[in-house]
Amino acid sequence: MALTWRAVALAVLGVVPVVLLPVPGTVLVWALVVAAACVVDVVWAASPRDVALQRRVPRAVRLGVLTRSELVLTNTSRRRLRAVVRDAWPPSLVTDAPARTAGGPVLARSARHDVRLAAGESSRVRTPLRPTRRGDRTAGPVTVRSLGPLGLAGRQASLPVPGTIRVLPEFSSRRHLPSRLARLREMDGRAAVQVRGEGTEFDSLREYVVGDDVRSIDWRATARRSEVVVRTWRPERDRRVVVVLDTGRTSAARIGGTGPEPAPDASAGPDEPDDTTEPTLGGTRLEASVEAALLLSALADRAGDRVQVLAYDRALRTRVAGASGPRLLPALADGLAVVEPALLETDWTGLVGQVRSRVSQRSLVVLLTTLDPAAVETGLLPVVGQLSGTHQVVVASVADAEVARLQADRSSSAAVYDAAAAARGDLERSAVSAVLRQHGVEVVEAMPDELAPRLADTYLALKAAGRL
Repeated sequence: MALTWRAVALAVLGVVPVVLLPVPGTVLVWALVVAAACVVDVVWAASPRDVALQRRVPRAVRLGVLTRSELVLTNTSRRRLRAVVRDAWPPSLVTDAPARTAGGPVLARSARHDVRLAAGESSRVRTPLRPTRRGDRTAGPVTVRSLGPLGLAGRQASLPVPGTIRVLPEFSSRRHLPSRLARLREMDGRAAVQVRGEGTEFDSLREYVVGDDVRSIDWRATARRSEVVVRTWRPERDRRVVVVLDTGRTSAARIGGTGPEPAPDASAGPDEPDDTTEPTLGGTRLEASVEAALLLSALADRAGDRVQVLAYDRALRTRVAGASGPRLLPALADGLAVVEPALLETDWTGLVGQVRSRVSQRSLVVLLTTLDPAAVETGLLPVVGQLSGTHQVVVASVADAEVARLQADRSSSAAVYDAAAAARGDLERSAVSAVLRQHGVEVVEAMPDELAPRLADTYLALKAAGRL
């Protein structure tokens, strides 16, 4: 039996005059009256197990996008149902944000709903959800508290109703893709600007202009003409790009930074939830790596290269390969959605073995990891030569905005000590980066919001220089 606040209030209101005007046995009589009323309410309440439930949820939703869970309730009993229904979801999904309905006003702001159903009648309730973490989120049981006609007490049951939503990466770095694609078209000769410089595929011949590399002069064509002629090149296509996300313990580190501003979806209809993205206040190093992997993969695919993405610590957590064109980003988002940091030291020998077993010809290998000196010196440095000898290797790492803030703060003596420690750490990371560059590795380090575009720029620069 489940009591409501009305039963408690009735008991308190009845006890107060009895205390002021004491009559022997009156308190006991009043308590029995309230208890009898509650029992009658329970008897006349419809059984919560006579409620048929069906759940409708989207299979997947992007991180930060407002969606909803729909429950269809059918009263299969012969009594009128007066109930409070709670649609339980993990805290990382439940939101107090309003969900618009066809009528205009907001019908629900939380997971609790008041339901009134006659015998055989059905109703639909909607619970607004806004995910704040990636991964598969499973619905909890639906709790139905059926109240009696007096509203004093009722019966309650928790009924399992299966439902799972896969929360996909936000991909806020998508906004950087158009500008990088424009640069790619310029490099590829499809725009009006012809890029000078080395490449790996011959494109065409043109007249020499001041500033051209003299090594690109075609002497045979020059001998047949009256002017100096140079070859133009375009970046080679159909290269292999392997993006490896380090999901070891260092990927769980919290970093500072802010995400994109909210952007309303103008295509949402009046019956649809407002598809907006909230600002993301920080996150883990892995979240920034996922964003960088998505932008680089989308750009490389548009450039005609073959992309595969691995997530590894001591075991292969996910692998996306063989997808291209419109199928690539959905496959990547689905594969990376369930990747979480593992509190283990990364097995760099195994990681290098995974890469070498999957690509034999020269490829671009991007390692999204940390530049922490202790982790690099004991893990990556001993094995990086096995990759850089065959492949073009890029090590990309996200910098901590909090460390940068400490390094710039000189407001007090304690802040100066913090700034000195932050500067010392920056010098150690710079030394590690220099050692990696001596092994032929390109190093990219940037703030969380800047890592994805910086990595994309590095890819374009390598492609323009014919180093892939």
